[in-house]
Amino acid sequence: MPTLLYLHGFNSSPESAKAQQTQQWFKQNAPGIEFICPSLPPYADQAMALLCEIVEARLPEPVFVIGSSMGGFYASCLAERYAEFAIGAVLINPAVSPARGLDKWLGENSNYHSGETWFFEEHHIAEYQRWDPTAIKNTNNYLVLLQSGDEVLDYRDAEQRYQGCKIILESGGDHSFIDYHRHLEIIHQFLLSTVPSNPQLQPDL
Repeated sequence: MPTLLYLHGFNSSPESAKAQQTQQWFKQNAPGIEFICPSLPPYADQAMALLCEIVEARLPEPVFVIGSSMGGFYASCLAERYAEFAIGAVLINPAVSPARGLDKWLGENSNYHSGETWFFEEHHIAEYQRWDPTAIKNTNNYLVLLQSGDEVLDYRDAEQRYQGCKIILESGGDHSFIDYHRHLEIIHQFLLSTVPSNPQLQPDL
């Protein structure tokens, strides 16, 4: 069975609005795809260890990834790490080289949804630097959704990083990507297009 990983943003959770919208849409419209939205820790090494374990348990079956903000960064890390499996990745206002802006999180923080307290230190920023992909190689396997009104991240950073990928840039909007739910049909069709031809897989998709 194909798997869809939804990766939430930094300090967010599986309770985020887009995660919930994605889960509901795929449950109704693509029940043959297993939906997984793991709760990601704020530390890159821990998050990537968790994600790699999930992905490796499901390959070589198709694996799709949708990532918002920092989740978009992780989605890129996975797509490049497992490039030979052609993982389809959809990025929503993705974080680009996020280590640059993480110093503001140093110290004690609390999760937006759960209220759980966590501490962020300098060595955690270095983890994000180590995981940062040096280049985007599988450009055909990316769909990047950007809104120019993103008040958290400069959309032009993603425009430059993901040159050669399919990019949908909308004027205005914000970091949450307004009207995200209207793009779920396009997202689904794009992800299916990244699956190598295999007649045995098609009925389940």
